Amino acid sequence: MPTFAYSARNAAGQSLQAELEAPTRKDALRMLASRGLTPVNLSEYTGRPGAAHKAGAVAARRAAETAAPVAVVKLKRSHRLPLLSALYELTTSGLSAGEAVRLLSVRVKDPAIHTLCSGLWERIGEGATLSGAMAQFPEVFDEATLNLMQAGEATGNLNEVLSRIIAHLTEQRELQRQLSAALAYPIFLTCVAAGVVLFFLFFLMPKLNVLFSSLHGDVPLSTRALLALADFTLHYGLIVVIAAVFGVASFWRWRQTESGRRKTDEWMLKVPLLGPFCVAQTVLAFSQTLSVLLENGITTSEALRMTERQIGNRVHREAFDVATGRVLEGEALSQALIRTGCFPDLVLDQLAVGENTGNVVPSLRKIAIAFQRQVSGQLKVFTSVIGSGVLMTVFIFVGFIAFAIVNAVFSLSASIK
Repeated sequence: MPTFAYSARNAAGQSLQAELEAPTRKDALRMLASRGLTPVNLSEYTGRPGAAHKAGAVAARRAAETAAPVAVVKLKRSHRLPLLSALYELTTSGLSAGEAVRLLSVRVKDPAIHTLCSGLWERIGEGATLSGAMAQFPEVFDEATLNLMQAGEATGNLNEVLSRIIAHLTEQRELQRQLSAALAYPIFLTCVAAGVVLFFLFFLMPKLNVLFSSLHGDVPLSTRALLALADFTLHYGLIVVIAAVFGVASFWRWRQTESGRRKTDEWMLKVPLLGPFCVAQTVLAFSQTLSVLLENGITTSEALRMTERQIGNRVHREAFDVATGRVLEGEALSQALIRTGCFPDLVLDQLAVGENTGNVVPSLRKIAIAFQRQVSGQLKVFTSVIGSGVLMTVFIFVGFIAFAIVNAVFSLSASIK
């Protein structure tokens, strides 16, 4: 009969190392479970009794001695989706959640995911549940994810919960990708425009200034203005740039404060194109998050509080907090949201219909789909407006430079005659 060397932890958390005989590995795991032990490592050895534990200890010691130093890896929120996706693939293949984490801690190549899986497996080996182990990494897993995982473990629907979390996070990542793509083109145009302007001011205009001065003629007003701008930029441009950087940095630090964030969020709601975009983002975050939480068995009170933290705009978050309090007092969600003044009438009507028919989650899903399309459309409009504005500014400035130069040439030619 095969001999297995194992290391395990008992109910008190103490580490034990010993051997046992069992027909198969599965039987060995069952025997450990019947003894109240949580296995950390289990390896089969067919040599003489007592050698299994010694061989395992020698191998472990040699591995520790020859192991390369492990680099410190900073875990971030972005590591959540890759881990959950890999975990879902393994659990749907028939592995338990603990075995899936153990396998990932051995096989995965990405340093950050490997570190995260190793940490999870270490805590699971100490007797923690998967959600409990994830709670030890708050920089990766937020409260909503932890509550959903805990609900999935309690109801035995972990795979279904993982699927919904992955779908939700994928939608959020796609929205962020669209936002980055929408801003990339205007930023590129701005850099090109800045390069063109700097070329004219620092390379072309000094030469033209020398030429105009040598001709001793009357220079038109447009040319004098252009030369004055170039001269001011050459002498004071660095000071202006430093002042602008300091101003932006000061504004950004003020925005990081709670009062500054609320004030700037309030200003954003009053900007013509930016205000509707902020409203659409709030509705999208509200409908996506609340539908996922309610669908997976999270209580209404917890779901509303967690949804509130997903709303980025501080003005909307405060209004939603007041609405949540009214809902907990017994008022209907659609009626409570009416008083916030930040939810469109169509959204409130759909919620009211869902509440009356008992289909709140399907209504929230429909709202999320509609507003995801709306946000995507608004991003395209932003790209067009910002890009067109940058191009128009460049064309006007370049046209003004060309006009000033040509006008000066004609004026000086006429004065010479």
